[in-house]
This record gives sequence, structure tokens and C-alpha cells, in this order.
Amino acid sequence: MILVTGATGNAGGAVVRELAERGEPVRALSRRPGSVAWPSTVEPVAGDLDRPETILPLLAGVDGVFLMSGYADMPGLLAEIRRAGVARVALLSSAAVPSGDMSNAVAAYHIRSEEAVRSSGVAWTFLRPSMFMTNALQWTSQLAAGDVVRAAFPGVAAAVIDPADIAAVAATVLLDGGYDGEALRLTGPQALLPADRVRVLGEVLGRNLRFEGIPDADAVAEMGASMPQKYVDAFVKFYVDGDLDESPVLPTVREVTRREPRTFTQWAAEHAEAFRRAS
Repeated sequence: MILVTGATGNAGGAVVRELAERGEPVRALSRRPGSVAWPSTVEPVAGDLDRPETILPLLAGVDGVFLMSGYADMPGLLAEIRRAGVARVALLSSAAVPSGDMSNAVAAYHIRSEEAVRSSGVAWTFLRPSMFMTNALQWTSQLAAGDVVRAAFPGVAAAVIDPADIAAVAATVLLDGGYDGEALRLTGPQALLPADRVRVLGEVLGRNLRFEGIPDADAVAEMGASMPQKYVDAFVKFYVDGDLDESPVLPTVREVTRREPRTFTQWAAEHAEAFRRAS
């Protein structure tokens, strides 16, 4: 049995589906377990991992945990996981961790999460992916309004990754082992600018889409209206100051899964209906 945290999110949901497709029993943990229709091999459960004392019953019979970063008491949570006899944890971390920058709020919570897992005594693997392809879904409202897509940081290229590839790596790590004590940097097969991703979406949707970059000052102001300032500052460090480079293309997905990572074109084609419905 594998316990998947954040089961209704992009990465966690993909891990649940990957394990279910492999015929593995899965316990899908989220705050709203009834919000997704899972296959019969999936057991949806409710839980709040910010309260580690509540998780022990959910760990009964669990061999591995797909764990998100950033819960309020990661050491306490990992202590419960170890107490339950879980063999292995795959932690969804960040490509920002190697910077060691504790002044960056995003990097810092992933660094602290990795430290808690590393100190727990449970076998572990860290997954450090590039930007998710699913981030493009934030453009659906713009596509519903017209053919212009505006996005921040237009000059920043990233080897964007399909969460399905993260899930394939996570499932392999949790079920087959062989990567204990490793930090796996995961990327897609191409480094793409935001304009490149908009162009691909246009081709897939059969629309003449146009990209407009948002000036950095305007992007920072817009982010400040929707998230705490410490996270705005973190993204400025990443994408304006250039502290995070997600453009390198690495072979890790292929090496672990024995297949090529999915392209953005493949992802866009699979999710084309979501964009069309929004229109």
C-alpha cells in the first residue's frame, strides 16, 4: 500500500493515477477526498498533515509514502511515518534546494523538508522537478476571453515537465527501490519560453494565439495581490535575478522510467479539451 499526500493536486493526483494503472493499492490523502472519482483500487481518505498526531491511523499497512514538502511540523510528521514502519518516502521537493538559500521562502521550506526527511531514519528519495506543464492551465481564462496570452517572465526558459512523468518516477522509486538516498533532478525534454508554450497551444487548439510578456514590475505587482510578499520576493529572486535556472534538459526521467519524458505538445494535446471547455 502506498499513501499519496496532496492527492487532488497536479503531482499527487498523477501519482495516484500511475499507481492505480499499475494495479497497486493506493491510499489517496487530501482534505477533500470526495472531490475526485478514483478507480476501485484507490482508497480516498481525509487528513490534515499539519497535525501529525492525526496521521497514524492512515499509515496502517503502508509501505511507502509520496510526501509533499512544507507541512507545519515535518519532523513530527516523519516521526509518525517512521513509527508506523513505513519503508520508504519519496519527497516532492524543488530544483531550488541546491542553492541553499534560506532567505528565499520557497527554497527554504523545501530545504527544511528535505532535512526532516533525511534525519527521520526512513529510506528516502528526493524528487526535484522543473516547472510543471500544468502551469499553462492558468491561461484558460485568457483563452476564453480571446487569442492573447499574457505571462510573466517572458525571457525565462524552462524544461517544463509533465506531472505524469514525475508520477512515473515516484512510482518506480516507491515500488522498485534502487534510488534510496538520491536527489533526482527531473526535467522535460525541451527548454521552452512562455511564448513557445503559447505557440504550441495555438497549434494544438487550431487558434492563432499571440503572446505578450508582462513587464517585471507589473508581474510583481500582480503577484503581490494574490500571495504573501515573501513568496513574491522568492519568485523575483528566481526569475528576475536569475537565481534559478530550470532550462537544462536532463536524462533522469528516461534513466528511471526507461521511456522518454513527454513533450509539451503531447501534454497540450491531452489537455486540449480543458482549454476548449474554458472557451
